[in-house]
Amino acid sequence: MTDKISKKERSVLMGKIKSKETRLEKSVWKILSEHKIRYRKNSSKHFGKPDIVVASKKLVIFIDSCFWHGCKKHCRIPEAHRDYWVKKINRNKKRDKEVNAYYKKLGWKILRVWEHDIPKNLTKSINKI
Repeated sequence: MTDKISKKERSVLMGKIKSKETRLEKSVWKILSEHKIRYRKNSSKHFGKPDIVVASKKLVIFIDSCFWHGCKKHCRIPEAHRDYWVKKINRNKKRDKEVNAYYKKLGWKILRVWEHDIPKNLTKSINKI
C-alpha cells in the first residue's frame, strides 16, 4: 500500500511529533512540583535520556508512548511501510530493555508509565512515583 500523502507532507507531519515537553510530561511535572519533589527533565546527562530524573531517590521515570514503545493494547502498526515500522518499534522496545538493565545494575529504580495510564489514572501513576 502506498502512502496517501507526499513525502514532503509526511515529513512535515512527522516533524510535529514532540519527543519532549509533551502534554503528558507536563501533567506529571506539575504534580511532582505540587508535591515538592525535585527533579530534572529530559536529562541528556543520564543514559537513555529519561523523561524525569529524581536523583536524590535514584529514580528515573520514562513516559512511554503507546505507539513508539509498542503498547500491546494500543499500538497499531501503519499498513504503509509496515516492515519499517515493525523494525523501528521492535528496536525501541529492545532499547527500553537495555536502559532498564543499565539502571538496575546501578541500583536505581526505574518507573515506566504508559501514555494511556496517565490521563485516566494520573493519581495512581503519581503515587507510584
